[in-house]
Amino acid sequence: MADRRLMLFSGNANLGLAEEIADYLTIPVGRAKVRKFKDQEIRLEIDETVRGADVFIVQPTCFPVNDNLMELLIMVDAMRRASADRINALIPYYGYARQERKTKARDPISAKLVANLLTAAGVDRVITMDLHAGAIQGFFDIPLDHLPGVPLLAEYYKNSGIFTGKKLVVVSPDLGGVTRARNLANRLNADIAIIDKQRPDVNQTEIMEIIGDIVGKTAIMVDDMIDTAGTITQGAAEIMKRGAKEVYVCCTHPVFSPPALERLEQSVITQVLTTNTIPVDCVRQGTCSKVKVLSVAAMLGGAIERVHENTSVSTLFD
Repeated sequence: MADRRLMLFSGNANLGLAEEIADYLTIPVGRAKVRKFKDQEIRLEIDETVRGADVFIVQPTCFPVNDNLMELLIMVDAMRRASADRINALIPYYGYARQERKTKARDPISAKLVANLLTAAGVDRVITMDLHAGAIQGFFDIPLDHLPGVPLLAEYYKNSGIFTGKKLVVVSPDLGGVTRARNLANRLNADIAIIDKQRPDVNQTEIMEIIGDIVGKTAIMVDDMIDTAGTITQGAAEIMKRGAKEVYVCCTHPVFSPPALERLEQSVITQVLTTNTIPVDCVRQGTCSKVKVLSVAAMLGGAIERVHENTSVSTLFD
């Protein structure tokens, strides 16, 4: 174990996950209060010394994105000014990741801007999961550990036995997700299919064709995230229409912007498997009867141990 102290802190974005990670590491969550003044400025109090410590801050930049991002930046700044030896931002879900390139004139590249903000605030290392675009890793001039969600999803499917005796096909909802779908298919010994679609506008999808054999098979649609669930429910309906027996869906990040859960409940989908990189907000949206949530605490805790001990993070997936 490294000589410097390992300390874990959390903002308000996903305190439950931070507590699970702390339990895995058998350390307490650091004493910090992140609150707001009446004018909504963020107020931070760190109630213990971090001098010389190896600090990890758990904070996905999910809804409300800007509040959670600002909390993270302020916590990083406070740790730097309090002489932490190393500051590691543990961002299970990286907000603004879908704005990673210019698609038309005068577009911002917001994912790069967020990377610049984190670096300028004083982050020494970033740990994240399933970036929407892998190229975002190159936006950082500091070390970044990019953890995949597929191994966790595949392990659940194999251990649950729900697909025993069934012919499986893993479906990518678009051409950009083919690598992820092939990874899952290889782990489940399944075939692969691809939905060819176009987007007339933001959060609108039009399916053109399905490439691959899905007739008579159990389909598993896999994506990095589900936002409003329009794409995934429309794709599932089209898959069933074209001869699949049933449709399962899995993703790493349950963004679930309204009316996502309502759409999933009313869809032909049998089950939605996801993780707790983002809290699943059933209170805000209603029932979650089709949603199964896996914890990423052990994976992230293992990554923290390896970073702290200066050993290989990739051994988590060997």
